[in-house]
Amino acid sequence: MSHTGNILLVDDDKFLLDMYSMKFVQEGYSVQACLSGHDAIAALKTGFVPDAILFDLTMPECDGFEFLQILTKEGLAKTAIKLALTNQSTDAERQKAIELGADQFLVKATLVPSEVVNTVNTALSARKAA
Repeated sequence: MSHTGNILLVDDDKFLLDMYSMKFVQEGYSVQACLSGHDAIAALKTGFVPDAILFDLTMPECDGFEFLQILTKEGLAKTAIKLALTNQSTDAERQKAIELGADQFLVKATLVPSEVVNTVNTALSARKAA
């Protein structure tokens, strides 16, 4: 069964960005990978329509919280599932991300890439079934 869709990945760590990109492409997804929140906003403004957005919370210039605020303010990616994928795991950060519009909060250190892909597959399947 093929799980296809568009994924927007946002992380300032190129190694992780490449690793997650490869994993999602192997699963049949189209991936737009961005090294910053500003690059991701630019990709959205030029027409990329993601089904899911995975973003780091800790990035220079535009962190994940600011990224979520811009998405809301600009009305971008309204239908995308938004998943914070980060090493920040405090309850306060989790709560802030959820309050700003994140649908899920995933801690990188506790998940291998295939589990992240499975989480996205499950979230997208649940949304389509709703």
